[in-house]
Amino acid sequence: MISLTVLYFAAARERVGRSSEHIELSAPFTVAHLLQTLAARHPSLVALVRHLRVAVSHEFIADPAALLRDRDEVALMPPVSGG
Repeated sequence: MISLTVLYFAAARERVGRSSEHIELSAPFTVAHLLQTLAARHPSLVALVRHLRVAVSHEFIADPAALLRDRDEVALMPPVSGG
């Protein structure tokens, strides 16, 4: 098992209704698997999942096949707009 802290920012936080949660999952688990799990747990995230930037332990992850480790902190950041 791995234990993760998931941090939600901006629209992701609004859709989930919280800024963070702790999750325990069976290892091995990838970023892609985590996003699928979170979308199933929080259906309001489904429309955002493909647009999220993901940082694992303070490093942006480009590869959804990246493995997660016990005690990783995963930040989910939707794109921001501004002018």
